[in-house]
Formats: sequence, structure tokens, C-alpha cells
Amino acid sequence: MSSEELTTSLSALAVASQAPMASQIGSSGDLSSEGGAQVTCFSEDLHDVTLHFQIIRFSKQIYAWIGCNNSAKFGHLYAAATTRLGDGVSVTSVLGGTSDNTGSSMARRLVLKTGLNIILACNIPKDSPMLEAAAERKLVEKLRSLGYIRSKTGEANASTTP
Repeated sequence: MSSEELTTSLSALAVASQAPMASQIGSSGDLSSEGGAQVTCFSEDLHDVTLHFQIIRFSKQIYAWIGCNNSAKFGHLYAAATTRLGDGVSVTSVLGGTSDNTGSSMARRLVLKTGLNIILACNIPKDSPMLEAAAERKLVEKLRSLGYIRSKTGEANASTTP
């Protein structure tokens, strides 16, 4: 699949996801408890590499995928959630990868910032720490602009509460 085809496909998906059906979002703009979802897709050119992002927001969790260049591979999959005791976060590798991979650390930090469970699929080259940091920064910027990041005082934004 060429880069143009991937960009066109992502754009089509983003356009389709921008107009959610009434059954997906409640009248207040919050996700309904019946299992609605908000899908956001975007691409960024960082360090001479095109990164593609997909964010799916469910009522109590966020799924995020980061893909590199024109490769639509799934990559390593991590699940992260807060623990019942204290402010700890548990992370596990669901598919591929190990707990010391970048995706694992990224998923942990996203849970701390959002207060939500995170499922993260990451397909970024292992030998690019600058690209990994830039990808996480762009993802966090987008999550903040969508209202999914908790405020500095630790309270969740209105859009993160179910």
C-alpha cells in the first residue's frame, strides 16, 4: 500500500468518524454508557517520517494506534490500567514486545495523564528514540485538544467522566 493510498484511506475514515451518529454520543457531548465510541485519525510528518495515528475513545478507555510511514502494521500491543492501590499503573504486553519497550512506557504515562485504561498499538522503529518521543508528544497534544487529558489539579475534564 503506497503512502498516498494510506493517507487517503485514513482521511476517508477520519471524515466518516467526524460525524458520529446520535446513538454514539449523548446530548451533552459525552460518550453514552451504551458503548458509543469517538474515532479520530490524523497523520504527522516528524523527523522525515510520516506517522499515522488513530484514537478510539470509549466510555472508560482509549485505544490508540501509531503507525510509521506507509506501513499499516499493527505493531506491539500494550494494555495499561490504574491499580486499585494508590496511584500505580499496571502494564502488560498483549501482543509482541516486552515490558521494557517504548510502547509500554508510553501506555503507562498515558494512563497517568488521562486517568483511563489505555490500549496502545505501537509500530515505531526501535532505533529512533527521538521519533518515539515526538510521536508521544503529538499523541498527547491531540488527546489534550480532544479533552481526554486530566487537568493539572488531578481532576478529570468533563469529557473524560462517563
